[in-house]
Amino acid sequence: MRKVVGDQADGLRRLMSSSPGRVVALVGCEPAVCIADVASNLRAALVLQGREVHLLDEHQEVNQARCRSHEHLTLINAVLNGDGALSAAAAKADDVLVVLQANAASIMQAYACIKRLHYAHALQRVRVMVNQAADAIAAKRVLANLADTGSRYLAVALEPAGWVRADPLVIQAQRLNLTVVEAFQSSPAASDFRQLAADLLHWPHKPSAGRSLPLQPGIATRQEAHPVAGMH
Repeated sequence: MRKVVGDQADGLRRLMSSSPGRVVALVGCEPAVCIADVASNLRAALVLQGREVHLLDEHQEVNQARCRSHEHLTLINAVLNGDGALSAAAAKADDVLVVLQANAASIMQAYACIKRLHYAHALQRVRVMVNQAADAIAAKRVLANLADTGSRYLAVALEPAGWVRADPLVIQAQRLNLTVVEAFQSSPAASDFRQLAADLLHWPHKPSAGRSLPLQPGIATRQEAHPVAGMH
């Protein structure tokens, strides 16, 4: 019996050691979305949940030779090239997370960015997050309309990843050289980042090639005729 238990434990350890880490590439299609701040706060929220997280910033030319390890979660602050394509490292990510704001200009830029990413990398799924949202209602409307638009016009699953509310304490935390998650844990933005981090840990891994993903349930879609929805 002792040998059987030992064999089972060895097998479990081998299984865990062969399990890949997760890599998430964060993409900001315009400077106003503050993608570096989003990446830092998301990392801080994941660390609070006991995760070891690496943050690679391609804007600072960080060495990306090892962006995947067995037990780690890696966030890449991704840089797009002139054609709107990801770097070789970011293109291998399990998830691409596009961050935008809930206004017409940001939505249109994000849609164009997603379209270029789709054609550059044949992406079947892109996750979308709204940063600095006025409220949850506005964020849900944008995410739902984008999900509908991606399905109808690009054949891409644009899956709602969540939102972070506009919060003046984010700026105050930056002045302190801290994330809002670290500095003001009870603030609305910190709460939203923790929720986003908790949800991220339950995202399914990338499917095998050729398998399409259904749209994520839970946020009702509105049928809009405009190819870039969510601007109403």
